[in-house]
Amino acid sequence: MRATEQRVLILNCTLKHAPEESSCQLLAEQLLEGFTAQGAAGDIVRVVDLDIAPGVKADMGAGDAWPALRSRILGAGILVICTPTWLGHMSSVAQRVLERLDAELGTTDDEGRPILFGHVAATAVLGNEDGAHKITADLHQALNDVGFTMPAQGGTYWNGAAMEKTDYKDLDETPEPVKQANATLVANAVHLARVLAEQPYPAAAAG
Repeated sequence: MRATEQRVLILNCTLKHAPEESSCQLLAEQLLEGFTAQGAAGDIVRVVDLDIAPGVKADMGAGDAWPALRSRILGAGILVICTPTWLGHMSSVAQRVLERLDAELGTTDDEGRPILFGHVAATAVLGNEDGAHKITADLHQALNDVGFTMPAQGGTYWNGAAMEKTDYKDLDETPEPVKQANATLVANAVHLARVLAEQPYPAAAAG
């Protein structure tokens, strides 16, 4: 399935089950509002509420919720992974998403391109300590490795002050630098998705 330019899927990789409040959910909703304003409709999925089996195959068997989520990822031109920071790293839920996406390395389209070529990915990271740059770097490398294309400044984040307890969802208002980073991510992701839809990557070269 080829990417479409008007669909976005945001994966909220919080460790908190719905309906518990989540800073990642708030940021995901802010991003989705921006995408909607740009003409890219979409959805937010709280991944922890799904039974995503461990593994590196597209389908790990009975009870695995990944195949249905995979179909939604392939049907979206833009994927956003939103993760909290725990012990300086992305959440285990986000890590599992990356591990399952690894299966796409062996799947190609009719012209021999990895199936995720033409799809755009971006990231959002939250936490109360430093670590956002490292997590963004890890996510971008992994997403690019499996075939996604990253837009310029395709990562937004917020880190609270060290040794304090304030969460993003507890702020009185969204900081202006975060608003600007969100807007840039959305605009560049939508632009890139449109470019790739009109001018796909070339077919795989013969070996």
